[in-house]
Amino acid sequence: MKHARAQWHGAALVCGKCTRKIGGGFGKSGRGALAKALRKFPGLGKGRKAEVGVIETKCLGLCPKNAVTVVDTRRPGEWLVIDRHDDVALLAARLLARF
Repeated sequence: MKHARAQWHGAALVCGKCTRKIGGGFGKSGRGALAKALRKFPGLGKGRKAEVGVIETKCLGLCPKNAVTVVDTRRPGEWLVIDRHDDVALLAARLLARF
């Protein structure tokens, strides 16, 4: 069995179905997906050198109206519901904060 090293300290699981249902609404233009907007912040990304990985998943099953469900794997008991008008920078800072 082979192993690959990663610098991840956790991951943010972003519901892909919620993202499609609201049609984006994040980023500078207000049209992008939440996962894509989060990956633009330093330390967040999908590569193995990111501090926190951002993964877009299939449906997480919560399905809030006009919002996207996000699970921080370091806090699996607290699911986040991110409204399309919420500040993505605050979410990024929360994901990058260590315990």
